[in-house]
Amino acid sequence: MNETIMKHFHAWGYQSFKYLVYILLAINVYLFFSEEWLASEVVFANGVSMDTIIEAFSSTIDTAAWLVLLLLFELETYVLDDDKIVGKTKLALHSIRGLCYLIILYAFYGYLTKVGLVGQFTLHSVTDLCTLPADWKYMETLNVYNAFTHETCKSLSAAHSEFYYHPDYKVVTDAQSLMDVKMLAWVDAINSAAWVSVVMMLEVDVHIQLGNISSKLWSKYNLYVKVTVYSILLLAAIYWGVTGNFVEFWDAFLWLVAFVLIEMNMFEWQAEIAEKKAHQ
Repeated sequence: MNETIMKHFHAWGYQSFKYLVYILLAINVYLFFSEEWLASEVVFANGVSMDTIIEAFSSTIDTAAWLVLLLLFELETYVLDDDKIVGKTKLALHSIRGLCYLIILYAFYGYLTKVGLVGQFTLHSVTDLCTLPADWKYMETLNVYNAFTHETCKSLSAAHSEFYYHPDYKVVTDAQSLMDVKMLAWVDAINSAAWVSVVMMLEVDVHIQLGNISSKLWSKYNLYVKVTVYSILLLAAIYWGVTGNFVEFWDAFLWLVAFVLIEMNMFEWQAEIAEKKAHQ
């Protein structure tokens, strides 16, 4: 009796932890939106159009789509029985998942546009930032743009000898900050590409489990591929942590935990199928 109670308690604790992670990821969608909303008021001072929305809110859109996709994988690998994933249910799951894939690829394009945007900064002739018009902003990091005060423009001008600006926006920054922003933009893009790889791997795993496809090659080498991709994601998280980008680090950490939990769902799913086959 005590052993049964303990098993139920551990199962309840595991599920509670898993859904807590999902809730924290939902909160991160809001945090990214708040950060990108402030940045968009500077970079897109004339307003965000449908053409530029992915550039302005790439992290928000990407994270929201991933959250929906994560919940779909949770449904398919844990909540729903295999015999329930048929007909309209199967069509609905695959349709929503397909839409999420399109959004994720669109967000990946958004990250690439940010790489291109920061690559367009060029050397400014100004040496005294206090001579710039009052509506100019100082780019501290990728999504942080600060207004000038008399004190900050004097201190920044004294600390740096060269400044860079974007020809299309009233934004200026120093050489070190620009280098840091370029690195962050590239890490964002590489991280996004790695997550696209993760979802492709999970898609293959799900279809193998459902018996739709089979691949001896994938069965043999999938562990090595997954270790490589997840290592890239871990390195990106470490980079954000070291450079002080806490929101990005926290988000990356939660996503790694979330997809490890999905991988554990896969293991349980495989064990259930193997058990059913053994009793047939």
